[in-house]
Amino acid sequence: MRLLRAMPILVLGGLLLLGAEAAQAMSIRELRTLEADDKDNGKLLASYYLVGVMEGIRYANESAQRRGQKPSFCVEGRRLEPSMARLLYQGEISRHADLYEADMPVQLVMEAALQGSYRCTR
Repeated sequence: MRLLRAMPILVLGGLLLLGAEAAQAMSIRELRTLEADDKDNGKLLASYYLVGVMEGIRYANESAQRRGQKPSFCVEGRRLEPSMARLLYQGEISRHADLYEADMPVQLVMEAALQGSYRCTR
């Protein structure tokens, strides 16, 4: 009887584990492949992905700050808009081309770009 009561929790836990594996971060190589292979929409899809990564990092940073942790970057009233995601990413890649390998996650590049462009002054 206890097993029947615990079954929904076990099933939900299993589904969450499967979902976590399916939602892995895109690598730099995969982003470049997406842009190159889909001539019609590749660049647009990659841009949407970069915006999502940037917004996710920003949300996590603000969440950590609300919990009292030190932020990894500070916007502090400066402009940070979705349209800037690609420029931030490409700027970081070009400045540190020797640092990033193709199998590294796009999120790592974007986080470094945000930290470099939006340093905390306080």
